[in-house]
This record gives sequence, C-alpha cells and structure tokens, in this order.
Amino acid sequence: MRFPPSFLDEIRARLPVSEVVGRRVKLKKQGREFAGLSPFNAEKTPSFFVNDQKGFYHCFSSGKHGDVFDFLMETEGLPFGEAVERLASMAGLQVPQASPEAAAKEERRRTLHEVMELAARHFEATLQTRLGAKARGYLADRGLGPLTQQRFRLGYASADRFHLKEALGKLGVSTEDMVETGLLISGDDIPVPYDRFRDRVMFPITDMKGRVVAFGGRALEKDVPAKYLNSPETTLFHKGSLLYNGFSARAAAQKSGRVIAVEGYVDVIAMVEAGFGATVAPLGTALTEEQLQLLWRMADEPVLLFDGDKAGRKAAHRAIDLALPHLKAGRSLSFATLPEGQDPDDLIRRSGPDAMADVLAQARPLAAELWARESEQASLDTPERRAGLEARLKEVVAVIADETVRKHYGQELSERFRALIAPAAGAARQGGFQRRDGGRGGRFAPREAPLVPRGGEIAKSALVRGPMAAMPRNEALLLFCLINHSFLLDEASEDVAGLPLANPDADRLRRLLLEAHLEGLDDEALSARLGQADIEALAQRVRALANPRHDWPAYSDTAPSDVRLWWHQRTALHRKAHALSRELREAERSLGDDPSEQNFAWLRDVRERLSAIDGTEALVEGFGASSGRASARSV
Repeated sequence: MRFPPSFLDEIRARLPVSEVVGRRVKLKKQGREFAGLSPFNAEKTPSFFVNDQKGFYHCFSSGKHGDVFDFLMETEGLPFGEAVERLASMAGLQVPQASPEAAAKEERRRTLHEVMELAARHFEATLQTRLGAKARGYLADRGLGPLTQQRFRLGYASADRFHLKEALGKLGVSTEDMVETGLLISGDDIPVPYDRFRDRVMFPITDMKGRVVAFGGRALEKDVPAKYLNSPETTLFHKGSLLYNGFSARAAAQKSGRVIAVEGYVDVIAMVEAGFGATVAPLGTALTEEQLQLLWRMADEPVLLFDGDKAGRKAAHRAIDLALPHLKAGRSLSFATLPEGQDPDDLIRRSGPDAMADVLAQARPLAAELWARESEQASLDTPERRAGLEARLKEVVAVIADETVRKHYGQELSERFRALIAPAAGAARQGGFQRRDGGRGGRFAPREAPLVPRGGEIAKSALVRGPMAAMPRNEALLLFCLINHSFLLDEASEDVAGLPLANPDADRLRRLLLEAHLEGLDDEALSARLGQADIEALAQRVRALANPRHDWPAYSDTAPSDVRLWWHQRTALHRKAHALSRELREAERSLGDDPSEQNFAWLRDVRERLSAIDGTEALVEGFGASSGRASARSV
C-alpha cells in the first residue's frame, strides 16, 4: 500500500514523537529533549533520546534512529502499512484509499508546488526591475535592503492585470494551474482570469518543508480595499495550519530553545534581522489551535509578542482561551507586551535589538496574564463582587484538561485573589472608619475609599501593565534633571551611561543627551535639538511627570550643590529598585515553577522591600539652603 507523502507529513505534524514513544518508554525531560531507557537493549543508564522539534528518536546503545513510523515497526514488528494505519488512528485521520485517483492527486500536488516556485521566482525578478522601483523604495524605507530581500525571497507583483499570467504562460503553466494555486482570480462572471496580486510587495509563504505554497501581498497604494492580501485556501495552502517563517524558525528554535510569535510579516523579518531568528507570525488571522500546536513543537513555552494597544490585549486574551485546555506539565505560553503605539519593527528601528531583548526578558507567564485579564476589569468593592471574581476564576481553571496543571492553576489564582483582597480584610478588622481630620478619637466618618482598588485602578497598576507600558516616573525625573543641569554630564557621564533604564524611550533620550555632550553642544544648541519633531514629544512626556513642589531639585533654578545631592540619592535608589525588580521577576518565576510557602514568602519580602524604597529619603543638613529652601532637609 502506498501512502501519499502529504498524508504521512500530516501524521508527523499531529503526533509528537514523545507522545508515541511515551506510550512504551518512560521519558524524562532533559533540556529540549526527552531521555529514557532504551526499548531495544537492557540498560540502567538512559541512552535513548527523543527530539520533538526534529521529529526523531535516537538510541545510542543500539544505534537505531527514526521517526514515529520507524518506532512502531521496530518495537512492535509491524509492517509499514500497519504502522501508518495505527498512527493515523491515534492522530484522528482517515487512511486514504490507494487508487489511481489518489496517485494522480499526489502527482497534481507536486505539479502545483512547481507552479508556486515559478511564481516566487517571477515576483523576485520583477522586484529588481524598473517596475519594482517603487516597491524597492518602500522596502528601503522599512530598513529591508537587498540582502534581506534575497534572504526572505521578497518580490513585487506588477500593477498589470496579466503580468504574472503571461509570464508563467510562456513557461508552459496552464491557466487552470494558476487558478488552482490562487494566483489568478476567476469565476462565472469573469470571462478572462486575471492576476490576484497587483502592485503589491510579495511575501512568499512556505510550508514546514520550505516549499512555497502561498503569498502575502502588501499594497503600495493607500486607497485599496485590503492593505494585506493573502492567497485563498487551495490544495496546497490552509492558512490556519501554517506559520509565516515556520520552516526557518523551527531550526532556529532548536538552537535557542525559544520561539516568538508576532503579528505581521514585516515584524517577523525585523525580528529575524535583529537576531531573533525563531520568530513566526499567523497568516492574517488570529492564532489557531493548529498553529499553537506547531509553536509547541518548536518550544515548550512560546513567547507571544503583541502590540501594547487594545487590539494587542484582545489577541493575548484570545490566545489564553485557546491554550488553556491544552496545557500540560512543562507546556505553556508566555506573553510579552510592546510599548503602546509600537510594533516590533518600530521598536527595533528606533531603539535597537537590546530594547527588544528587554521586552522579551519581561515576558509574563500565562498564569500572570490570565490573572491580569480577569482582575483588570473587576470591581471589587463589595463582598458580592469579590465572590463573582472568585467564581469566574474557578470557571476559567476548570477548562484545563490536565489534572495536575489544573490543580496548580487553582492554587496560583487563589493565592493572587487572597493577596488582592487582603487590604479589605485589614480595613474590616480596624473598623473601616477614620477621623474626618485624620487624627484619633472624636467624631468618625466612614472611609470614602473602596476596600480594594476598582478595576480601572488595577489595570493601571505597574503589576498589571508591566514596566514597558509607560515611562517609569523615576527614569523621567532623572532625564528631566539632566536636561536642566547639563553639568552633570560633565561630572558623571559614565554614571549616566550605566544607568539601568527599562523604558526604550527613556534610553533613547539618554543616548541623545550623551551624544550632545560628546559633541560639545551648549545649552542653547541642546534645547534646539530637543525641539526637533520626533524628540519634542518625548521631552514633553518627561517634563509632564515632574512635580514642581516635590521634585524641585530637578528644575533649572536649583543650585548645583543641591542638584548633586539629589542626583546621587536618586540614582542610588534607582539602582537599588532596579536590582529588586530583577529579583522580583526571579521570585515570580520561582513561585510559578514551585508554588511553595518558601517561594511565596520570598515574593512577599521582595515586594515589601521594593515598596519601602518609594518612601526612602536621606536627611542632609543644609539641603536646599543654596536654592533658597532653608527648611528643606530631605533629598
């Protein structure tokens, strides 16, 4: 019995090797592989390894090596046909009947693959001609030069309605083949089929074997119905079951142990060119279950990188619901959020790969993202509303199929819920009342503040938004001080260059100030540079976060001696806060991996130390006197 190669590929895609082997061999996760005792030889030390990303097993003791079909044939003595039938049943697939028609269909697929390859070459060649000048200009503006164009096989579809049709026709490709592959638009009301893609930059889409199966086209004109246009569903292309750059990313993920999913083609290319090779994107739709399974075959915990706007948050929320039923021990997702108004391409071009690395380093586990989603809109100022949130959390956890993972999620969300409502319990124990004048005794009035923050306040908190959502106030104050007191750059430029800044825009402004210092710009010239269109808004954001009453040392009318005292105190506290923030992320990860009492106590301790920094002030005799503030003694 002969089976179509596409059917065998489908079985391999649906059944990880570890799942098939794990029914016979007890496997233990070791890095990106699984290890176990050889099923072929008696041994005490594991020499049998399984790699899901590469799709094979290897036994060092016997030298045997193969895929899921080989494993069944070796361990159960099955002929190839029976092994295929057994695995097809496990994968939920119906075995195609061997027939001349099936053979002809498979041959037809091979022909269509050849057609798509010819189309890709045509688009590539057209991009480099006179016709492609406008497209090359667009790509250059996006930082996608000739080498990048060649690496990703970018092309251009002419505005002529029959440009591709005529070119492929000269090579012997029939109109029928071009229609079946989605390259031409046809119909009963269309007497002459014409090119689907016209006046568009072309992005070839490959299957997991690297064969071109479809295209994505980006319009160059603004007044077109669709900015991006993908190939339709065809014999070769099912957009919900593939990922853009999936073929190349799989190899990169094997080396890095990480895969990143972004939203668009250009974002993928920008990420890869910046050094994040294992980056993919869905094909114009929300992430599908099949695409999620592909991601998990590349890495145990893919990172979903979304824009920081409302649409990005919705995409993250949909991904949570998609993933929850399929979570297993060691298999999850993490979520990274870009600064609002920026996509990966924007961030990398403006702030460089290091800024992107910072965003990815702050990716939150699925449990934290789930908690943020459920709590950010919650109104919790009555017992009934708090009970409503608690019931909702139980409903969400109930969809997790794996019993062990479900138990740990229940514990995790319960602990977060108890921590959230703890202030309410404390207020209730203290009576919930205070003096109208803030003192003790006398007439009392009910507290006006709710027992816990309302949903809007929760959503605005740093814990929910993350440090990349807006510029941290202390980073803005330090930069504001540098703008007003350039002598600090003369005295402490190395200190300024080494300050840890989490926000990419803050880092960009810091670099601009250092560059101005190296160029020897005076205050007037620096002010002119800060007034440039793309910098002015950023400088205004920094100024807006300063308060003349509390942050007076950062303003321009402060004496240098007071500025120095304030600067040294602020930078010392900033470094300490940065170190504690890193420790906080480590504590959160440890609690996620092991929700023990010890890890929970560690997390609580770090949070308390971090909160204490906000109120830390150093008392310095005479501070403020030089600036006409004789009563001011705290820095």
